[in-house]
Amino acid sequence: MSAPATAPVQDAPDERIVSRSYLRRMLGRPELGAVVGAAAVFVFFSFVAESFLQASSLSTVLYASSTIGIMAVPVALLMIGGEFDLSTGVMVTTSALVSSMFSYQMTANVWVGVGVSLLTTLAIGFFNGFMLTRTKLPSFIITLGTFLMLTGLNLGFTKLISGTVSTKTIGDMEGFESARKVFASHLTIGGVDLQVTILWWFALVALATWVLLRTRVGNWIFAVGGGADAARAVGVPVNRTKIGLYMAVAFCAWISGQHLLMSYDVVQSGEGVGNEFLYIIAAVIGGCLMTGGYGSAIGSAVGAFIFGMTSKGIVYAQWNPDWFKFFLGAMLLLATLLNAWVRKRAEATK
Repeated sequence: MSAPATAPVQDAPDERIVSRSYLRRMLGRPELGAVVGAAAVFVFFSFVAESFLQASSLSTVLYASSTIGIMAVPVALLMIGGEFDLSTGVMVTTSALVSSMFSYQMTANVWVGVGVSLLTTLAIGFFNGFMLTRTKLPSFIITLGTFLMLTGLNLGFTKLISGTVSTKTIGDMEGFESARKVFASHLTIGGVDLQVTILWWFALVALATWVLLRTRVGNWIFAVGGGADAARAVGVPVNRTKIGLYMAVAFCAWISGQHLLMSYDVVQSGEGVGNEFLYIIAAVIGGCLMTGGYGSAIGSAVGAFIFGMTSKGIVYAQWNPDWFKFFLGAMLLLATLLNAWVRKRAEATK
């Protein structure tokens, strides 16, 4: 007696060629939660603060967003790669201090100090990445050590060279005006005064998005954040990728530091402490996971925009600014919960 015939087993379709609905694609975007939150914050302050929608107010919001967003972009990439950097806030100040003190003490053109600062800041980023890959210690420990060392160096060297906690003015030195045009100038577009940092911010977001989504390096970043051992097994240069990410953070710290210096032509050695948390918050609100392997540069920009709207919206609404940190913490918690929910929905609809 012959065995009964069985129905042929059909192979499951390749998920790479399965057509997905628009809703599913949207749910899979890391920045979805941040966009929803940004819209809610915008509508809220539009009602509670009459001056919020004025062109001058929006330019101020964008400027506040850009000062955080310039650093939030590389921090987001670093978090996608599975690492942290707690030295970013003081690194910005270090960059500004090196430019100022080198230019003043050497009586050199300001651009010479700017160049020396770039090399110094990149060296700090390389140090963080090198120590991380060589020692295998958590990035929290490595960069916390760098944070403490830079905090002490900023204060110690400034007092040693200048005799005070701030640098000498370099506003009358050769090259200052041209450097200010690059890092701290104003642009008037449609009658609205905009800081050049907004253009720097947009350019960095566009570049980072292109790297993440269109290049092999972007694939490496996601792979390293998803699992360093698995990425190394398929040929991803894990160490080089992580060092490169830390140097990208350092490069953006240099941009922010030069803006700080060129805006005021003096720098206080104690500035920047605590700003590292704002950069991380912006990245997390923008959809980056603390565990790595997930996030976007656009999301970090939206997170920074939420920060700018909240910090200035409270002022325009004439509320006590002491409430700002409360709103920032609440947004961080809500954004994290929303991002987790969105990701679960996205995974459930695959």
